[in-house]
Amino acid sequence: MRLETITDALPDSKLRHGGGWLFSPKPLTLKKSTARKLTQIGHPLAQFQRASDNIYQRSAKGKLPSWICKLLDADKPHWITDTQKSTKLRDAMPRVIRPDLILTGDDKVESFALTELDSVPGGMGITLWLSRFYSQHGFDVLGGDDGIRDGFQSLMPAATGGGNILVSEESADYRPEMEWLAEQCDSIAVTAAEEADSDQLSNSPAYRFFEWFDWENIPCARKLASSPLLTSPCKPHLEEKLWLALLWSPSMRGIWEKELRSNHLQRLRKIIPFGWAVDPHPLPPHAAIPQLGVHSWDEVANFSQTQRRLVLKISGFSELAWGSRGVYIGHDMPRNEWRKRIEEAVDAFDTQPRMMQEYHAGKIIEHPYFDPNTGEERIMHGRARLCPYFFTNDAGKTSFGGCLATIVPADKKKIHGMKDGILVPCTVE
Repeated sequence: MRLETITDALPDSKLRHGGGWLFSPKPLTLKKSTARKLTQIGHPLAQFQRASDNIYQRSAKGKLPSWICKLLDADKPHWITDTQKSTKLRDAMPRVIRPDLILTGDDKVESFALTELDSVPGGMGITLWLSRFYSQHGFDVLGGDDGIRDGFQSLMPAATGGGNILVSEESADYRPEMEWLAEQCDSIAVTAAEEADSDQLSNSPAYRFFEWFDWENIPCARKLASSPLLTSPCKPHLEEKLWLALLWSPSMRGIWEKELRSNHLQRLRKIIPFGWAVDPHPLPPHAAIPQLGVHSWDEVANFSQTQRRLVLKISGFSELAWGSRGVYIGHDMPRNEWRKRIEEAVDAFDTQPRMMQEYHAGKIIEHPYFDPNTGEERIMHGRARLCPYFFTNDAGKTSFGGCLATIVPADKKKIHGMKDGILVPCTVE
């Protein structure tokens, strides 16, 4: 295969950023055991989201400690927090789930570190196109050549009238791939979220590709928010990264054990790194922050570089909470910068909570790519992020659609769709 074979096959829109990523002559090959764990994680993740919603709603009703919902409601408008507690949305849950999984481990045993759980993901158009392309060139792609298309179509079946993808101006970079994805489906159209007619959309399914923090720029947002046909629904508390920390909260251990089956809880704790909400409330003199072994966040701010294998993140409801923005890797920055970020997190607790996770370095792999200038095949020593897409039907059954792998040079601490990253689907050895 040559570079021109791939670039000539791209749609005219180039899908995103002018097709400005690195192309490879083959998909990323996963071990059978890795692929099995990857494709089967969708159901436990869906159950985790449902358990999170139950915990939030019970907290809001006073049946669980009130600090839980107060933490997740921080600085959100009252109309949003009221909407996500409404009985009309009681059973509404995200229909698309995409975890960000860093491939870890070694050549004998591979594993994952889950760094985010996205229920309003982009990348489906690119993943579908790549899956089809490599399938047509003889590769047995994980999820098949149309798994993403079939999963996305199931959200808005043509037999019941299809639906709309609502893309905001803030998400405009993704519009070309969303338009191409819609073209592959039946009776699905792309509509600018800022121009959407809420009366026309209120009785039809829609895929929300805008963030709730941007609601003031979207005239129809408040009316659409009450629709159970909107996916993901108006439950922005579920889009908070804080849940990844609350899974490890000692005071919530018994709650999680009641909300989740033990085997699901075990599987989640194997892949979700230990985490903390950066809560500045003082601890009793004899207490310590779990795992970190210190009494305050001020002590964490003074950690040495070797102690700072930690990741600080803005939790959600912010323009900095997606696309690797608002993510700070402790051992990759000077101590004074780390201290500054910790102080910001402490000061912003009541308005923009942060969470912290243990940093898990990705496994070093080798993968071929084409030099974008010469077309020559080269080898990258890099780390991979796997983004599997799962789709949940009305009955709550979750199915796997496909997986996008992003491979970046090994010296990059953050893995996202940068121009020097390879984007490919996955196959099994």
